[in-house]
Amino acid sequence: MKLSSLLLSTAVFLTASSVAFAGKDDNSVNMAFGKELETADVYFNTAREGLLLNYSVWDGLLYRNPETGEYEGNLATEWEWVDDVTLEFKLREGVTFHNGEPFNADDVVYTIDYITNPDNGVKNVSNAAWIDHAEKIDDYTVRIIAKAPFPAAEEYLSGPLAMYPNEYYAEAGPSGMGLKPVGTGPFKVTEVDPGKHFVLEAFEDYHDGPKGKPGVETVDIRTIPDVNTQIAEFFNGTLDFLWNVPADQAEKLDATGNYNVVNAPAMRIGYITMDAAGRADPDGPMTKTKVRQAIYHAIDRQAIVDALVKGSSTVIDSACSPAQFACAQDLPTYDYDPEKAKELLAEAGYPDGFTIDFYAYRNRPYAEAITGFLSEVGISTNFNYMQYSALRELHRKGEVPMAFLTWGSNSVADASASTAEFFTGGPQDDARDPEVIEWLEEGDSTNDKAARTDLYKKALTKIVDEAYWVPLFTYNVNYVMDPDMSFKPTDDELVRFYDFSWN
Repeated sequence: MKLSSLLLSTAVFLTASSVAFAGKDDNSVNMAFGKELETADVYFNTAREGLLLNYSVWDGLLYRNPETGEYEGNLATEWEWVDDVTLEFKLREGVTFHNGEPFNADDVVYTIDYITNPDNGVKNVSNAAWIDHAEKIDDYTVRIIAKAPFPAAEEYLSGPLAMYPNEYYAEAGPSGMGLKPVGTGPFKVTEVDPGKHFVLEAFEDYHDGPKGKPGVETVDIRTIPDVNTQIAEFFNGTLDFLWNVPADQAEKLDATGNYNVVNAPAMRIGYITMDAAGRADPDGPMTKTKVRQAIYHAIDRQAIVDALVKGSSTVIDSACSPAQFACAQDLPTYDYDPEKAKELLAEAGYPDGFTIDFYAYRNRPYAEAITGFLSEVGISTNFNYMQYSALRELHRKGEVPMAFLTWGSNSVADASASTAEFFTGGPQDDARDPEVIEWLEEGDSTNDKAARTDLYKKALTKIVDEAYWVPLFTYNVNYVMDPDMSFKPTDDELVRFYDFSWN
């Protein structure tokens, strides 16, 4: 395959000088989401866009400093392990939610009880799957009790586990929270056009936690799926900040010298998942190890990185991010070898290849490159390009034989944020391997770091040997902004709106 046929070609017309943005004049930032967010309720979406809202509109009990990696108190000021499974928190007093409701232990207990109740159907099950329950000691003391020792507890409590107002949420529920979000975070949501438009304003009564007061007064977010439209609006001054700009466009914008273009590594990984357990088709080709190994050999992952992904991205073989604790990198690998792929297909009973449904939801050029490589070894694909939420639900039902997907681990810097989601028997586990499940569950429940590392490596190695996934590459993120705008990207792919400011 000629790599030139894989390249994303987009005409970008560059202006001779930078635009004077209105955002600086009124201390606001106008930006865009590339895909529609199904709901603003953080427990009922799994999109990166929802996670960005989470960090700015809500707070967790803890906060991980992105520069030091250390945990700091957020809605809690002190915490300690009472025993191997019990964390006790002293809560910050004087905190109020955006609707005026005071924050206390009742909110923590209610939130934990809600998200751990399987009847409520929260989407990110693995984020709270380790929690058994919460207990109120007094108005500002609470305990969270794990099902078993869980060494990554502080990481999760500093990340995706936002605290909700018990009185408001009991009445409003997920639909009410989606239309009128209420948190304790540095920004409050003042306007919502579901999936299309969000307006965030600095919360005047925000507490003195580690996030600090917002550097801008307003963040206005619109959904603009087409990146060329985003760039055109950036030139016109109706957008001040571009996020997730494809490599080719970012390079062209950077070449003008008029904009601040920053490439940063991300915790997100790209991968191909295959129906090894036969959920979509009990007798399908993906249930055969040699077929899955053939697919691994068929795809020139480095070529896709070099031609399309670019930036700081690297090819990987682990089913997790190199930035995460216990994500082993010294694993077996499969070289790009289309002839070997054809041999394996013939040995598996498919000398002439086969046709299969193939799904994707983002980075269409990457997905098309993958289908091109598969075609060269005789695997024809019925390509289905869908919205993320629709594909996620289809996958959870076990109806996806093969898909190109990505995972950002909710920016949790622990391998369990990936492996627990996809390899411990949950709705997105396409392997259902009892041995892998046993190793991971044991690794999730020991406080011995060396033992955790060994157990994860065993699981990750078998995932490679059996080719349950084809891990592809790490992602990177291109940010484009006016030189007068101040924002420092971090390697966890979180755009912290409260860190925006104008010079």
